[in-house]
Amino acid sequence: MLDILVEVAGAWLGDRQADFLRVVHRAVAQALQTPHDEPVARLLEHPAHFFLTPKQAGDRFTRIEIALFAGRSLEAKRKLFLTIVEAVRSFEVSPDDVKIVLLEVATEDVGLRGGKAACDIKLGYSLHV
Repeated sequence: MLDILVEVAGAWLGDRQADFLRVVHRAVAQALQTPHDEPVARLLEHPAHFFLTPKQAGDRFTRIEIALFAGRSLEAKRKLFLTIVEAVRSFEVSPDDVKIVLLEVATEDVGLRGGKAACDIKLGYSLHV
């Protein structure tokens, strides 16, 4: 289970919002070795005056929050962070302007595929990468 929320200030993405979400999702799925065909990703473009950012942040500051099942190693998380930062460079987002927050949840705390607890179904991928 990957549930991705991307937040940016302003409309600098123009008509490339869907492309940006796809790039972020692909990077996450690649780094965590999860299926590429199960995206759940959302993008919020806040009016710039509604989104306070660090004073050193550029105008493309991007906050990415990822809810995921617990179990990944620190090394996998480090790889995830770097993979995302590299992926969004194609949108001229500085590596220093990316903040990634992971929200780990237990498999018994997520219901999917017909209302089943995730711990009761075969996910098709390993959480221990």
